Amino acid sequence: MSAAAGAVISQFEGLELTRRIHVFARSRREIDQALDAIAAEPGLVAYTLLDEKLADHLRAGCERIGVPAVALLDPFFRALTDYVGAQRGKKRPGRQHDVDLSYFDRVSAIDYAMAHDDGATSDRLKKADVILVGVSRTSKTPTCLYLAVRGVKAANVPLVPGASLPKGLEAAIAQGIPTVGLIASPSRLVQVRGQRLEAIGAAPGMNSDAYADPERVREEVSQARLLFDRLGLPVIDVTRRSIEETAASILAILRAHGESPS
Repeated sequence: MSAAAGAVISQFEGLELTRRIHVFARSRREIDQALDAIAAEPGLVAYTLLDEKLADHLRAGCERIGVPAVALLDPFFRALTDYVGAQRGKKRPGRQHDVDLSYFDRVSAIDYAMAHDDGATSDRLKKADVILVGVSRTSKTPTCLYLAVRGVKAANVPLVPGASLPKGLEAAIAQGIPTVGLIASPSRLVQVRGQRLEAIGAAPGMNSDAYADPERVREEVSQARLLFDRLGLPVIDVTRRSIEETAASILAILRAHGESPS
């Protein structure tokens, strides 16, 4: 949580804030102690309580004090629920207290995946545990997020026709950052890109037509394979793989590389 809050605060230039951290709040009494401290030094409250009764108690207390309360994990839970089509499992008593260093690693990895989606801030690729490279619709983003939940900092670098490689990619590879090429069959890419265009309601036109044009897509895949070969990257064909299977193959590559993902 501290990493997530720090990432948000860093986006506001010149803003200096003091963070007060309250950990292992396992009862209403401990929540009340935290609320007393908040009342003494009011400020925005960010929390990660999975126990709904404790979360309700905290929110009610913050409302009385007059400070906002933000549930950091709720957007991620909603996004994951929408994406995989499954609901969160039954919350067992005490489950929310199983907080250790791996938890903070996962939060940090999720922060990293979101900040490095679609080549964002590519000059910081050297901080990645692994870099995924591929053309559009090769499952880079969901795979990065899946890896992030495992505590792996995964960066996503898209290959865009006619565009140069993102700054820092080859330097990161030369430094030894594990980098994996993702590929899919042209026919599969044409299918999923067409579905994507329909989903966003794209009007017919040169750009959208080229995006799902079979000949253009075949050329993209061919150029991607040539690039992966030139860079010496291991390649995973995601055509018939689930996100979980792709992530498992990447984790195996990391282990072979000498990394120790969770």
